[in-house]
Amino acid sequence: MTAPTVTSVRITPVAVQDPPLLNSIGVHQPYALRAIIEVGTDAGLVGLSETYGDDTTLHRLGQVVPSLAGLSIMDTNGLAARVATALGDLPPDTPTILAGPASAAKAVAPVLSAFEVALLDLQGKATGLRVCDLLGGAVRDAVPYSGYLFYRWAQHPADPGYPPDDWGAALDPAGIVAQARRLVDRYGFGSLKLKGGVFPPEEEIAAIRALREAFPQHPLRLDPNANWSVPTSMRVADALRDDLEYLEDPTDGIPGMSDVAIATSLPLATNMCVTSFPELPEAIERNAVQVVLADHHFWGGLRASQRLAGVCQTFGLGLSMHSNSHLGISLAAMTHLAAATPNLSYACDTHTPWQREDLIEPGVLSIRDGVLPVPDGPGLGVRLDREAMDRLHQQYLRCGIRNRDDVAAMRVAVPDWTGKTPRW
Repeated sequence: MTAPTVTSVRITPVAVQDPPLLNSIGVHQPYALRAIIEVGTDAGLVGLSETYGDDTTLHRLGQVVPSLAGLSIMDTNGLAARVATALGDLPPDTPTILAGPASAAKAVAPVLSAFEVALLDLQGKATGLRVCDLLGGAVRDAVPYSGYLFYRWAQHPADPGYPPDDWGAALDPAGIVAQARRLVDRYGFGSLKLKGGVFPPEEEIAAIRALREAFPQHPLRLDPNANWSVPTSMRVADALRDDLEYLEDPTDGIPGMSDVAIATSLPLATNMCVTSFPELPEAIERNAVQVVLADHHFWGGLRASQRLAGVCQTFGLGLSMHSNSHLGISLAAMTHLAAATPNLSYACDTHTPWQREDLIEPGVLSIRDGVLPVPDGPGLGVRLDREAMDRLHQQYLRCGIRNRDDVAAMRVAVPDWTGKTPRW
């Protein structure tokens, strides 16, 4: 039997409303950018994927498209070779607060991941199997997710006409606890994560202690996105050693994380200082992290993320998943990957409760009792809502945002804002 081959690729940038969520470098812009990939075949099947929608990613996706014609949907090794050839000697990206030091491999990974997920969706549709079955089979029927808490404003200062939501501001411990209650009541989350690095550490310590009092049985996490110095990180780790299941990226870089790890028994997690395979050896040798937060966009796809899981299992590292402002296609891919990963030791992150818009047909993905059942399939088990995608594409064309810039968004409210870290 001959497998279907690729005959067409369609890439559609979209923009979705994003609330004014605060972080270490600024505030989310009013719209988050995503790119939707549709890979067509000579059998009439269409595979779906989703990735970042910034100008650089869109350009690189477009560079690869001409080389995919005739590729078998089963040939993911061939895909990797074609992506590498099409992108050539790609210069490293500018270092980012999220992905750490730049490298050419990190620049290629999101592009490879985008097309690999679409091929796996096609493989599932061609065989009648779910993506998690293609990845070795589901070891869990539902994947646990963690409630993601943010300090936030009630309204975007950058866009007074932006449609407000009903969450209001959360700028102190009481506001964070109220936000957590709403998330737990609605979604049943069994663990909670606070995006920190926004206010002085003492205020965020107080917020964690307020959460501990309000939710005595919930595992708690704190992520300041490396906005603390090593001494500050040590101090906070000591203060919260009995309150957190892990402290995520308190300080920048593997050496700094290693210094903090020596001073605390609290596990340290990362999705910043270890986001590619070449960074693993030093991190493991120095015991800089005890939990790695996988992200198939960062790591080059679902199968690469499975290789990461194997490394974590070999060296006794915990494993969870990082998220950003994803839509339903990426959430489905995350869920299939998590379902097929035996050593997933912590609930996954997700921004889903903060997303007010999506472009998949509703009713397939729903978090209840803190878990998301694996879609039935075949493939990813989700289908595009064409009308919604067209609307979000028009929103992309109108909004004027082409690259994420939380620093610029913050400067609307704080003109002299630099976003420089660490601040404490």
